[in-house]
Amino acid sequence: MFKKSILVAVALTFVGAPLAQARDYQPLRKTEQHRYEPNRPSYGKHYKKQNEQRYYKKWSKGQRYGDWRRHQEVRDYKRYGLRKPGRGQRWVKVDNQYLLITAATGLIAAMMMSR
Repeated sequence: MFKKSILVAVALTFVGAPLAQARDYQPLRKTEQHRYEPNRPSYGKHYKKQNEQRYYKKWSKGQRYGDWRRHQEVRDYKRYGLRKPGRGQRWVKVDNQYLLITAATGLIAAMMMSR
């Protein structure tokens, strides 16, 4: 009789343990906080955005641009109206300009503004 009661207790723990672990856990919810948002300016005809002033460097012929490998090379130069690059030269789009860069030295051989 004692063996049967121990076996029943062990069987109940095998059945009861997964049920105890499968309980639905709900974390405490924070009380909803209301915050006040002031009226935003309208984006009408005369509204000028303050954050749209971007700084673009003006490149010129003969300058050295050492970070040109970071930008993607323009391979379909005819599509953009660019001339064929010479041997060892690459067209690279930087900001809103196309730069013809000598690969060995990083010097700018020519430049064109994009349309």
